[in-house]
Amino acid sequence: MIVEADGGSRGNPGPAGYGAVVKDAETGAILAERKDGLGITTNNVAEYTGLVAGLTAAAELAASTVDVRMDSKLVVEQMSGRWKIKHAALQPLARQAKELAARFERVSYEWIPRAQNTHADRLANEAMDAQASPTAAPATTPARWTGARGKPTRLLLLRHGQTEMSVDRRYSGRGDVPLTELGREQAAAAAKRLATMAGGEPMPVVTSPLTRTLQTAQAVADAIGTRVETNQGLIETDFGEWEGMTFREAGERDPDLHGRWLRDASMPPPGGESFDAVYRRVLVARDELIDAYGGQTVVVVSHVTPIKSLLRLGLDAGPSLLFRLHLDLASLSIVEFYPDGNASVRLVNDTCHLS
Repeated sequence: MIVEADGGSRGNPGPAGYGAVVKDAETGAILAERKDGLGITTNNVAEYTGLVAGLTAAAELAASTVDVRMDSKLVVEQMSGRWKIKHAALQPLARQAKELAARFERVSYEWIPRAQNTHADRLANEAMDAQASPTAAPATTPARWTGARGKPTRLLLLRHGQTEMSVDRRYSGRGDVPLTELGREQAAAAAKRLATMAGGEPMPVVTSPLTRTLQTAQAVADAIGTRVETNQGLIETDFGEWEGMTFREAGERDPDLHGRWLRDASMPPPGGESFDAVYRRVLVARDELIDAYGGQTVVVVSHVTPIKSLLRLGLDAGPSLLFRLHLDLASLSIVEFYPDGNASVRLVNDTCHLS
C-alpha cells in the first residue's frame, strides 16, 4: 500500500492539523483517509502525526508492505535513518512511527514535491479549517471517526444461534441456513439478556444479512423494542469450495492449501475469501457503525470471523488472534471504541444466558 501524509501549522507554532491517505499500490484506489486538528503546535509535529496516522490506517488494513510518500524532507530523512532526531518533541512521535513500521514486512520513505502530495495536504487544511471554526463539527472523513475524546461507541457482539451446519461443525459462510429449534431458543435467551442490559432503552440492532443472523437479531429487536438494520460488511467469510465441508473433509481435499490457510490470513480458500479481506471489510463496517451511532450502545449480530475481527481491532492484535480465539454459538462479547482512537475489550465469549 501507499501512504501519503502531511501536516501543517498556521503560525509554527500555531493552529495545526494533519492529513493522511492510504492507497492501493496497484490501482491507486483510496482505501482510507485520516485527518484531525492538533491544537497549537509546530509543522514538524503535525507532519509526524500525519505519518503516524497513515501507518496506523495501513496496519488496520492489514498491509504487508508500505511506501510512505511525504513532502517533508525532515521526516523522510529522519525516518530513513540518515538524519538524527534532535528535537525532543519529535522523538516520541518518531518512536511511535518506528514501532508501527515494524509491523510491516517492508516500509520505504520517499520525498515528493508538495504538488504531488495534494490529497494529504488538502486533508490537513480541512482539519485546520474545521478546528478554526467554533461552530464546525470535528474534522471527519467518510466512514471514519475522528474528533473529540469522550464517550465510546459500545458494540455488543452477538454470534447467531445454532444451525444444522453448526451441529455438524461444517464450514458455514455464505450458505443461507436458518436456525434450528435450539438456535431459536438460544436467540431468545440472548435477547432476554440484552433487553435487561438495555434497561428499557431502545438500542440499535445491526446484523449480517444472512437468515441465521437475521433471525437472531429479530429476536433481540423484538425484546428491546427496536428494528433490525443490516450491514453487508458483517457477513461471514466466503469459504468458497469448502462451504458445507467439515474441517477434516477440507483438509483431506486440499491438504497443503488447508494447512497454509490455517496459518496465513492472506490465503483464501479455493474460490473464497481470505481472512485479511474479511478484516478489511469489517474495518469499514466498524467505521460505518461509529459514524452512524457514535457514542451509543449498539447490538451487532454477526458470525465468528467478523466478531473476531472486531475484537482484533479492539485489542490492536495481529491476525494470529483469529486462530487462537474461540467463540461459542449465541455468545456475547463487548468492545468499546473511543473517539480518540483508543479501545477497550470488556467481554469475550460469554454464554451465561444459555445456562
